[in-house]
Amino acid sequence: MREIKGKRILKSSENPRPLNILIIPDKFKGTLSSRAAAKAIAEGWRRARPHDRLTLLPMSDGGDDFGEVMSGFAGARAQKVKTVDAAHRPVVAAWWWQKETRTAIVESARVIGLAMLPGGKFHPFQLDSFGFGAIFSAAARKGAKRFVVGIGGSATNDAGFGMARAMGWKFLDASGSFIEGWTQLDRLETIQPPEKDVVAFEEVLVAVDVKNPLNGPRGATRVYGPQKGLVPADFKTAENALGRLAEVWKSQFRRNLSNIPGAGAAGGLGFGLLAFMGAKLTPGFELFAQYAGLDRMIHSSDLVITGEGAIDESTLMGKGVGQLVGACVKRRVPCIALAGLLSRSPRVKRTFAQAYSLTDNASPEEAKKRAGPLLAHLSARAARDWTGSLKKHRGSP
Repeated sequence: MREIKGKRILKSSENPRPLNILIIPDKFKGTLSSRAAAKAIAEGWRRARPHDRLTLLPMSDGGDDFGEVMSGFAGARAQKVKTVDAAHRPVVAAWWWQKETRTAIVESARVIGLAMLPGGKFHPFQLDSFGFGAIFSAAARKGAKRFVVGIGGSATNDAGFGMARAMGWKFLDASGSFIEGWTQLDRLETIQPPEKDVVAFEEVLVAVDVKNPLNGPRGATRVYGPQKGLVPADFKTAENALGRLAEVWKSQFRRNLSNIPGAGAAGGLGFGLLAFMGAKLTPGFELFAQYAGLDRMIHSSDLVITGEGAIDESTLMGKGVGQLVGACVKRRVPCIALAGLLSRSPRVKRTFAQAYSLTDNASPEEAKKRAGPLLAHLSARAARDWTGSLKKHRGSP
């Protein structure tokens, strides 16, 4: 085996086929789940290189598909519970249960996810995380002692206020009246814990992929609120409400949680889980990597293929795909990127062994409409190019 530009290349005297390929994409937001993306990449790659050994490992660092992906590693079984979505419409939501370790795996996108709502019908001021609380209550009845929680993709901006109410917390104004809508939290004076005995959970791990605080220029409302439907005219109302919640919590319970990195994740749900569940926030990709045994899988691979909706400079600054390629570089395993949209910056080009975009041969509109077939086609092209690259480096005719 020899190396070219820091990448492992098989000599012609070694049998180059089949290669061990690890396919590990993130979601293509709004078009393909990570699972669907992995299947499309595998389908295309097999067209050009049918003898390679493919391992599909859909990535989730806390958002959509988190529950299914993580439950597969943990051997957890799917459970169902009747609850409500972010707009308080009835829904049957999934969570996952690992009986032996008494671990519940929970995904907010399955309960209060933005993708569950019809576009433009509900304003974020009408939405809250109340339905998410039912999942924790159901798991507690099962005897859960440990939670693994993914909070990406939520439709809410209520800092977990609704979730807390569902679990028995009460929020009162100066007159002693209950506050039932999160935008009225600017009147908050007192927070009352549940009257019944609170279940003591041994550990609540929350996967977050951002480090934003609860409020301010980099907070939940201003950075992620517009994705949920907030406009600049709404920012003051939202920040006054969340700021007052954080202020009263600090005054009563002597803990300032609002500036903890990740408190602003998922519309402040990070803050809510810190406050009302005693959670620990942990980088979502690190949690995924730990459960998947990712370092071992990369080490045993000849090539890694990843992808997501957009790959640019920000991808390499802590996002899941960026951390993945960083691990590949460390192990000197080449990594191919397939993206919906791709930045051709020098840093992106030198980090990935090869990089392709769906928009190389399609308009952005068509790329969204036909993401699956186009991704498979792009993967087949990458496979043919990789074969040519191997032949070139080996000096084959």
